[in-house]
Amino acid sequence: MNSDYIKLAQALFPEVTLSPEDLERRYPPRNLPPTSEVTRLGPSPTGFIHLGNLYSALANERLAHSTGGVFFLRVEDTDLKRQTPGAVEAIINSLRYFKINLDQGALIAPKPGQIDYGPYFQSQRKDIYHVLAKNLVERGLAYPCFCSEEKLEEIRAKQTEQKLNTGYYGAFAACREMDLDKVLEKIASSQPRVLRLRSKGQSGLTFFFSDQIMGQVELPENFKDIVLLKSDGIPTYHFAHAVDDHLMRTTTVVRGVEWLSSVPVHRELFNFLNFNPPKYAHTAQLMKLDGGSKRKLSKREDPESSLDYYRQEGYHPKATRVYLMTILNSNFEDWRNENPSLNLEDFPFELSKMGNSGILFDIQKLNDVSRNVFGDFTAEQIANFFRDWLDEFYSQQTKTYFEDEQRLIQIIRLNQGLMENRKRKDIVCASQLKELLSFYFDQSFIPVFEPLKNFKRAVDILKDYLQSMGQTNDSVSWFDNLKSIGQRYNYFPK
Repeated sequence: MNSDYIKLAQALFPEVTLSPEDLERRYPPRNLPPTSEVTRLGPSPTGFIHLGNLYSALANERLAHSTGGVFFLRVEDTDLKRQTPGAVEAIINSLRYFKINLDQGALIAPKPGQIDYGPYFQSQRKDIYHVLAKNLVERGLAYPCFCSEEKLEEIRAKQTEQKLNTGYYGAFAACREMDLDKVLEKIASSQPRVLRLRSKGQSGLTFFFSDQIMGQVELPENFKDIVLLKSDGIPTYHFAHAVDDHLMRTTTVVRGVEWLSSVPVHRELFNFLNFNPPKYAHTAQLMKLDGGSKRKLSKREDPESSLDYYRQEGYHPKATRVYLMTILNSNFEDWRNENPSLNLEDFPFELSKMGNSGILFDIQKLNDVSRNVFGDFTAEQIANFFRDWLDEFYSQQTKTYFEDEQRLIQIIRLNQGLMENRKRKDIVCASQLKELLSFYFDQSFIPVFEPLKNFKRAVDILKDYLQSMGQTNDSVSWFDNLKSIGQRYNYFPK
């Protein structure tokens, strides 16, 4: 190694005594079969959990568990300004509600005898990032940059004026070749600095990248000296991602297509760090129909983009999971129709069966799936789910509906229909069930006392109905009598 680089590394990271080899020993390869996949979910703790998170989480969970692998939760909390108190608990609770099972990760205690690949909060891994950052400096692959925000803005303005790519690179990288004595002097005087990658890429060159969902993709090489460590020593997303996915032994990264443009940076980072890169699978964006055309599902415009919407409305987690599987894998619906007795976990999930362009999220289709899921439940199962939902969102009303639980079950059974093999499938979610059942309880029923416009006609219809209907009528004669009454009063044609 160059002695100047070693001197610079020691000045930047005097507290670092570990080596990359020490980290490799601390976090050895996982003891799993060669075909097992290790996947992760890496949300930011911002407080908003959206449908895309669940879509990605289900894909990661299915890929890991269908191969006998591991699915873990890593919290990417390096942007301190965006953190929301309680956000991590909200993420875990949402995943649990929708039956997304995590094996390891943030706020999950490791099992006895299991190697702990944490901490799983990136904000707690600063010492790990500094070991590898120091190593990059020692090898001449990273350097400190002392440019102020004003200087960087000046560079951007000049590049824009000259119609060049904006960024810190080439002749615009003012600190890249700074004299060592000058650099050491700035470090000694505690001048604010960041650590940058000394990129070897060239503008205009491209490479081919094989994505597990998108297929062969041509991307430009990274040629910019991106920031690795911010001025407070906390890593950027790119650097933390590369370090953590290697040391946590992630085999496949399943993430949104908006991250596809980051692959050139990550490719160079893995190469510089001497890490084997994981496979990547970039999922297509979730879309919705709006006036006959498709657009991206928006957390600002579409309430259904938030997972809180499905919990508050009371969609059953199984219904949501089943519907998401229909848009995750193109062959899932056919498989489920052919194997009605098997569980979702028995489905042979494949990344290659995922769509590679905008995926249409259709809430009406979700409602249809939900009706079928509720239709397969017993009255007792529906009542149990309804109770849990009430306890969470309307706890003061739980007693109203469950004061006599057997009566409630009988009412649900009545609304399902009396024929076991031909149940009605009307229930979409718990909020709809709450409204439906309110009719049967004095505490929740709200009568309407508007006078009937034709009270006598209503009385005549009811008298005819009582006279023509008997308790011994079968369903065919009952319907024929009802149809006859309707025709008599001109409610539908003869």
